[in-house]
Amino acid sequence: MSPMDRPTDRSAARFLLPYPPSQIGGLPAGLPVAVWDGTGAPPGIENLAAVEFFVIPYTFADVAAPLMPRLPRLRVVQSLSAGVEGLHQHVPTGAVLCNAGGVHDASTAELAVTLMLASLRGLPGFIRNQDTAEWMGGFRQALADRTVLLVGYGSIASAVEARLTPFECDVLRVARTARDAPRGPVHPITELPELLPRADVVVLTVPLTPHTRGMADADFLARMRDGTLLVNVSRGPVVDTGALLAELGAGRLSAALDVTDPEPLPAGHPLWHAPNTLITPHVGGTTSAFLPRALRLVRAQLLRYLKGEPLENMVPPPAP
Repeated sequence: MSPMDRPTDRSAARFLLPYPPSQIGGLPAGLPVAVWDGTGAPPGIENLAAVEFFVIPYTFADVAAPLMPRLPRLRVVQSLSAGVEGLHQHVPTGAVLCNAGGVHDASTAELAVTLMLASLRGLPGFIRNQDTAEWMGGFRQALADRTVLLVGYGSIASAVEARLTPFECDVLRVARTARDAPRGPVHPITELPELLPRADVVVLTVPLTPHTRGMADADFLARMRDGTLLVNVSRGPVVDTGALLAELGAGRLSAALDVTDPEPLPAGHPLWHAPNTLITPHVGGTTSAFLPRALRLVRAQLLRYLKGEPLENMVPPPAP
């Protein structure tokens, strides 16, 4: 660790970060930092009394949350996850919570398109056939000429659409409110019931909030036409698992799920063996693309804070 990676007086550390300043780069020399990556014991209380800015180590939110009440001067909590459900209750009064909007766009969009292609072209079946040395062809759907409905048109959905452009498919966009986007109009959520029957693929990219929990319920799924593929790269509880299992069991819909409810999906859960279902274990953002984008975000946010500039990606507390 270089001299820049540790403050001369550790009790005066103003920044608790998962990466040393030398790895982040571009920060002022001598920045008073304590480094904790989420593994092992966190810094002692004597190193936390002056912390103002806490970057939660990625995938360690449960371990990091109990630290927040021990940070009397805390002003900023920076998550490295796009979703921050459950964190607000731990953020002290007077501190702001920021998410990692933009950090996971590339990785999650790649996986969303991968799940579409793998499901439509029947890759899971081919892999199983390879295991038993069976040569079985047959007709499969192409992504070309399909209509893809993106539900929750934020930065991740925009990144999904950018990757869909070469595939010659039509895209419908839905968000809370109507607006114009560079690639076309975004429909308001009130029009979702009318749009669902038009889609061949429905992709969920909404955050988990009280309004989106259970959004894909029995009525939502019933509006999807026969043979539609549901792709969920948001959060598991956005989908009513029981309602989805009923549709999958009837053979009416198919699903590609990076997230499930419950999660982790326990052994023996019926989703594991539901027909026409592809499951990945919540790996949308966990790729080689994560770290460089996370470092850029942390650097930019720290510099804004040091300059007294407004931070990006601030998440307001949920409504009472």
